[in-house]
Amino acid sequence: MNQVLSAINTFTKPIHMLYVKAFNLNRYAAGIGFSTIITISLFFVMVILISLGDSGIKEDKSVKLADVVMPERQIDTFMTEVEKPDKPDQQPEDIAQPELDLAPLTGIDVSMAKPKADFKAGGSFFRDGEYIPLFKVIPIYPRRAQERGTMGYALVEFTITDSGSVEDAKTIEGYCSSKRPDDPEVEFRPCSMFNSASARAAIKLKYKPKIVDGKAVPVEGVLHRFTYILDDS
Repeated sequence: MNQVLSAINTFTKPIHMLYVKAFNLNRYAAGIGFSTIITISLFFVMVILISLGDSGIKEDKSVKLADVVMPERQIDTFMTEVEKPDKPDQQPEDIAQPELDLAPLTGIDVSMAKPKADFKAGGSFFRDGEYIPLFKVIPIYPRRAQERGTMGYALVEFTITDSGSVEDAKTIEGYCSSKRPDDPEVEFRPCSMFNSASARAAIKLKYKPKIVDGKAVPVEGVLHRFTYILDDS
């Protein structure tokens, strides 16, 4: 370390003595001259550093790809003219919705065609029209009864609520026969073949509830008979 300092002192000492002599003669001229020497020295140092930096940059050996140019092609079209579609046929008029039969069910049979069977339901028991049926339901004819050719009826008892729905439906009696129930010579025998289908259909019935003093009230013990008749064909 001492040797390095000694070498630096040996190099800078003549310059320092020269600067002191020049400063004693004219301090302004000495300052300008010394600043000029420092500026020139820094310039050469920068040139050397730039040269050393350029030498370390690697040569760019990358290959530039040529621009890809797609040739112009003429597209052949197979359809020159498109035929306009025909105007749609005039839409049919709206089909009128079927009207509900709101008449009481007393003494009336409601029939509906069934595969291999003709169903009829009716025979309600009312008290002076205190409640009015709004929606009738046709139960599903039991398959076992169809296969055996069995006909008959079931009597269901239920409660009409103050909202017009049905609850607590239960079949209180059921009868079967090999002949149509409306045949004068028919002979019935007790059976439960139509009980389940009748109870399920009764739950879906809708009524206008009974009104007492301006308020809807429930009615218990309402009876409804579902009659099952097979089609003769």
